[in-house]
Amino acid sequence: MKTILVPVGSSKNAKSHLQYAVDFAKAFNAKLYVVQIYNVYTKAGTMIKIDPIIEKESMNFLDGHVASIDTKGVEVITKTFKGKLINTLEKVCYALEVDLIILEPRTNSIKDEVYLGKTSGKIVKQTQIPALIVPEGYVYKPIEKILLAIKSAIVKKEGVLYPLSSIKNKFKAAVNLLLVRTAYHVEEDFVLNDELKAIVSETTIAERPTTFQAVLEHYKSNNPDLLCVVRRKRGFFKKLWENNVILKKDFHSNKIPVLILSGLK
Repeated sequence: MKTILVPVGSSKNAKSHLQYAVDFAKAFNAKLYVVQIYNVYTKAGTMIKIDPIIEKESMNFLDGHVASIDTKGVEVITKTFKGKLINTLEKVCYALEVDLIILEPRTNSIKDEVYLGKTSGKIVKQTQIPALIVPEGYVYKPIEKILLAIKSAIVKKEGVLYPLSSIKNKFKAAVNLLLVRTAYHVEEDFVLNDELKAIVSETTIAERPTTFQAVLEHYKSNNPDLLCVVRRKRGFFKKLWENNVILKKDFHSNKIPVLILSGLK
């Protein structure tokens, strides 16, 4: 993993979140981009050029934000971009060859019951960028146990497992695979290819209506340092993605980081 990106918001957790990102990037000797994306709407007929003002303020904020933490020798690059959040973020990640985006669960929500706020929820829901959601105030530590929960082991996309395999190899972590057998499964769903076999240490098969329910049942017994799921149109987060906000009461594993891979197929 060579390039990591952190979008910065205005939450009270922003400093500890950035410190985690720096510590994580240091473990991989990765470059870290700290970015802010803004969009400006101006009234017709105004003569003031707002963009340069906002860009300057945003850069000053980012530079001060980075200066407030210990960068530990990590190459940290600050950048601002103008545009709509999702489209701009996707273009930026493609241009910078970003391997992973590290997200705060909520950037500016003041509601304690919220697990994933609207901004982070949009990024997770509407992009295919591999994302690591880090709980508020979570302090970096090496990852020793990973729970990978999927409904189908069929992998068609090249490189989709790269973030997971990178983390496993860096920390020499054990990956426990939770395969969820639903009413709609086919036998091919449970056939592991060579790439997945090389990653997985142990496999458990659970018969449940959804991956989400299986994770809730097996999460405590596995006691992982990292939960890994994949994006699917009607997958793990389907229950939660009726809107862009995810509540803590609907997602119980909010005390550890969650790695979200792009769709396997």
